[in-house]
Amino acid sequence: MTQATNTKAENTKPEQNKASKKPSKKKTINRGPGRRAQEARRQFLRSVALTVGVTSVSLAGFIPLKGHADTRLKMRPPGALTEKDFLASCIKCGQCVQVCPVNAIKLDDLDTGFGLGTPYIEAREQACDFSCDGLQCVLACPTGSLTHVLDYPKDTRMGIAKLDKPKICLAVAGKGFKGIARGPDYDGVLRYEDIDRWNPIPLKDHPYDVEICDLCVQACPIEQRYNQCQEGNYPSGDKNQCPPKRAIGLELIEEKNGVRHMKPVVYDGCVGCGVCEMICPTEQAAIVIDYNEVTKMPLSPEYLKKSEGHS
Repeated sequence: MTQATNTKAENTKPEQNKASKKPSKKKTINRGPGRRAQEARRQFLRSVALTVGVTSVSLAGFIPLKGHADTRLKMRPPGALTEKDFLASCIKCGQCVQVCPVNAIKLDDLDTGFGLGTPYIEAREQACDFSCDGLQCVLACPTGSLTHVLDYPKDTRMGIAKLDKPKICLAVAGKGFKGIARGPDYDGVLRYEDIDRWNPIPLKDHPYDVEICDLCVQACPIEQRYNQCQEGNYPSGDKNQCPPKRAIGLELIEEKNGVRHMKPVVYDGCVGCGVCEMICPTEQAAIVIDYNEVTKMPLSPEYLKKSEGHS
């Protein structure tokens, strides 16, 4: 019995020893993601960060760009508050865009970095010609970003016109103009008082023929109203519509070398509507609106009185 037991134990021992030996594991090398995967991951993270950043700052209507932190890049609609207050109060609702009779107002995009979603006007494409005596954009603004104190175009401060390129100005060169101001492909519109007081028409439907180019003077809505008022013809019969000063005119200028020529001269009555820039018939506008400066003309007593009541 003892011998049999020992024999059995001897027979099972090698099997137990074999079972007790654990199989050896192969060594594995953990490699990180390849270069392409790493770059894709970085691009994804950058996209996420940019999306979060844009969403956050768009709520404030402002995306800072290096070197432009205090620069107004676009013309704002009539009655706009100072740029800082405007960006803080505008809710980007687009109501002013919908009511503009000449479709001059647009909503800003990412290209400028300022006022994402806020309204602006590109004067060369389509200026504000005050076709609406009631300033519908101001009335439509729900927040007062376009101040509700503003009643008349003469009290707005959108900028001021400047003869930026006198060398290409037709008047300065002593030249006239005959034809369509911006060519047959231009779709801008303008109100002509002698044609239709309320409904603007395409510029391409209104050709000009002048000995000395004065389109900027003819088309200026403030200058038109000033002249009407001087004749006793008040717009809408409302004397308050009358601008207190002229906006623009042609003057005979004598240079230091004795050369005399006509030249567009901008007066304090200019409110920066941009019509002169829009209608200028040269390939590049000789006269443009400076959005960083405004007229030095004081605001009307009626406007100031109303402003005090809103403060």
